[in-house]
Amino acid sequence: MQRRQFTRLSLFLFGLGLADCSKNQVESTKGFTINRSNSLRIWWSQGYYPEETDALKEIIARWTQKSGIKVELSLLSEKDTLKELNNAIAAGNPPDIFYSIEADTQIIPRLAWNNQLADVSEVVEPLEKLYTGSVLQSVTYLNNVAKKRSYYAVPIMQYSVYIHCWQDLLAAIGKTPDAIPKDWQGFWQFWHFAQQQLRHQGQQTIYGIGLPMSEASDTFDIFENFLEAYNVKLINSNGRLRLDNPQVHQGITAALAKYTNFYKNGTVPPEAVDWGNTDNNIAFLSRTTLMTANPSLSIPGSQRQDQAIYTKQLATIPWPNKPKVEPMKPIASIGQVILLERSNKKQVAKDFLSYLVQPQNLKTYIQGSQGRFVPVLPKSLADRFWNDGTDPHISVALKQLQQTTRLPYQVFTPIYSEVQSQNVWGKAIRSIVVDGLSVAQATNQAIAQIKQIFADWK
Repeated sequence: MQRRQFTRLSLFLFGLGLADCSKNQVESTKGFTINRSNSLRIWWSQGYYPEETDALKEIIARWTQKSGIKVELSLLSEKDTLKELNNAIAAGNPPDIFYSIEADTQIIPRLAWNNQLADVSEVVEPLEKLYTGSVLQSVTYLNNVAKKRSYYAVPIMQYSVYIHCWQDLLAAIGKTPDAIPKDWQGFWQFWHFAQQQLRHQGQQTIYGIGLPMSEASDTFDIFENFLEAYNVKLINSNGRLRLDNPQVHQGITAALAKYTNFYKNGTVPPEAVDWGNTDNNIAFLSRTTLMTANPSLSIPGSQRQDQAIYTKQLATIPWPNKPKVEPMKPIASIGQVILLERSNKKQVAKDFLSYLVQPQNLKTYIQGSQGRFVPVLPKSLADRFWNDGTDPHISVALKQLQQTTRLPYQVFTPIYSEVQSQNVWGKAIRSIVVDGLSVAQATNQAIAQIKQIFADWK
């Protein structure tokens, strides 16, 4: 591995290490001594890059100077954020404001349902005309106690699952990203053949595909796109399950068979069965895998400081067409900040959130994330950072998000967030590749588990 590549990978790993080490870490705004009884408590998942964390601190510092309100900022490891919040809620001592990239899929719908989130309409409504309808729909949740739908989260950014590959490794076998087939079967076969050719050249440790086969949330996110590729509609617009539909059953079976076959035919590293959310990134940046899929643009973002790698070696490519040749509909996820109902500082917290979502402040934060996320405000995309067509990664991400996208199922029913929280799809995939279940058995097991989750929901 070249020295520059090693350095950037080391920085990426160092960022992850900071995230792990910052659990329960408290940051205070410069110049203030924290008084826990009076300060606004914010829990935020640690950014992958120092610039991301610095941008958040800058926004908080400006708001503190403007408002005179002290802030206690706790930066938590992403893998611990939801657990920490659940523990704090159970103990009756949650923060005022909370953010995690996984919250919208796993916990926000249930908290809204149980009346544990404050209505933040007065934060969102003044900016309604600046958001798209799908973004607003994504933060509108049903409160079962109040018997109403309302804004129970504040949207701050968006992302999707993107596919990355190494251009220079493709060049070693006489290929370019343009040579990658656009059809579903051809696209995935390409990586298997590329692996064989690279190994013939002596690269015996490389694998063509770097998709997780574990119970990591990344597995769930990526596999949801496979379900979309096979036109699996698990839930209708009224939030009702469609699992008894034969076509849905067939689609789940086909998606599981396709996904797990990568592991069975040796195109995925054996250790993928135990990968956490960052391990596919690490394997890819270590050049153990030729391609990977990943929620957000964190992989190219980690290489931004080395333009040779960022622009010449690393590529972000579109998803292939569906098996039936239709264009893929990527699933758009919305990063959301919440205000806990138990907070006794709701008005102060809403003032901070209103400040945070001002376009200039969101610009500061999102650009600090090194392009890992994309703005939710369409007007913000006019900034040169985003509309510079020479950026090989952001341009693909924007095109993907500007296509017709499918909203996540938890938008239609909060119960699906429990399906994600229990990682039904990750368990099904691992049961096939590790436990030896047949695809048919795993399909039936997953369907039964989802039905039970819906039956048990209260």
